[in-house]
Formats: sequence, structure tokens, C-alpha cells
Amino acid sequence: MTSATVSGETSSPTIRPEEAAHFGKLAAEWWDPKGSSAMLHKLNPLRLGFIRSAVDMHWGTDVTTRAPLVGKTALDVGCGAGLLCEPLARIGAKVTGVDAAAENIAAARHHAAGMRLDIDYYAGELSTLPAGTFDLVTSMEVIEHVADKAAFVRELVARLAPGGLMILSTPNRTAASKLLLVDGAEMIGQVPRGTHNWDDFIVPEELDELLDAAGMEMGTPRGIAFTAMKGLHLSDDLKLNYIVTATRR
Repeated sequence: MTSATVSGETSSPTIRPEEAAHFGKLAAEWWDPKGSSAMLHKLNPLRLGFIRSAVDMHWGTDVTTRAPLVGKTALDVGCGAGLLCEPLARIGAKVTGVDAAAENIAAARHHAAGMRLDIDYYAGELSTLPAGTFDLVTSMEVIEHVADKAAFVRELVARLAPGGLMILSTPNRTAASKLLLVDGAEMIGQVPRGTHNWDDFIVPEELDELLDAAGMEMGTPRGIAFTAMKGLHLSDDLKLNYIVTATRR
């Protein structure tokens, strides 16, 4: 997938074709909690908890409100088969998902139809979306797969409405993430082989610099950590993976 600005003017490449092909092959199993995307199913509740708290803080919504995104638009970039899009729709957002793999979008549309959820899905570049911006822009576990991270961040920012909220998550480039997320998880089949390239992981300081260059202010990252006692949980430990908000300065 080649990157493009909102106006449709192309820039440097972002998503690598081989990455899109890799994830497209997994489309049929995306909604199987015991399949190749099992780890995403385990991560999703943590992501949603973080998103809910960030939404309440950003827009001042009542924490007891069941649908805090009513009247808001949301865009999930690198949406896969819609694992995050569907719960965002359930809490009130008018959701759009875009993914580089057409197979993932086909699976997303099929599943959303079965759930009777009205979600707009697009396959390919961000430029395939109609012109416009979104109140909430999310991109989970995607930036580590793009060729030009600065161009990708600029595209995300271009899709963010004034006063909007962006939320990103990504693995950290540490010795622990190499051992556990790449060597370990792929070796024992928790993550499909070839999913991660450790050299492409991005540390929080690098992400902060990319966001700053795009006119964004990054919030305090929260780690997605694992222990035998707690399993996966939000933490101050950023060694494996982290999730963070960003807003326009």
C-alpha cells in the first residue's frame, strides 16, 4: 500500500506489500479467539479499557455512560477484520476501518453484517477513504509494520478532526520484547511466524519525536505487560508493548 495525503497526493511508501499479504492470509481466523489472532483477542480488552478512560478524560464524558462516543466519528487504521471497530461502534461511534489487506476487509464486512453493525470498511490506502476527518483516530500494532513511520504519522494526523483524540499502540524495541514477543511468542505459536521484525519496533522516545514533528503532543505511555499472576495488564512497565494518546498542540 502506498501512502497518500488527504488530498490524494501520494507520498513515500508506508505499508509494505509483503506485510499486507502476510496478514491477509490470516483473515479467515481473525475472529477465532483460539486461532492465529488469539493474542489480539487477549489484548483487545486492555486496549478498550485504555480507550474508554482516554475518551472520558478527553471529552469529559461520564464514566457510567454506556455509549460515550455517541455523536463522534472514529477511524481505525490497520483495522484487520474489525476487532476494535466493532466495540467502538457498540459504544456509540460512527466507525470507519481501513486495512491494507482486502481479505481482512472482506472478513470485517462479513462479521459486522452478522452482528448487525453499521461500519464503513475500506481496503487499501488512506486515500481510498472519502475526504474528511474523524474525532477519534486509532491505530493498534500497525506503526511497527510501516516502511515510512514519519509519513504514516502525518497521514494519521491529517485525518484527525480539530479537538480530536489519537490513540496508538505498538511493541517497544527492547531486549525483553525480542525475547518474548518475537523469539518466544512466534516460536511457540502464540503469534504467527513472520509477524514481527524487532528492528522495526519503535521506542516511546522515537514515537514522541514523530508525533511532535507532526504537531502532536504525546501523553504518558502505559505499558501492556505480562506476569504469571496477572496475565496481560496495563502497567507502568513499558518493556514489551505500550499504548498512548496524542492530541494536537
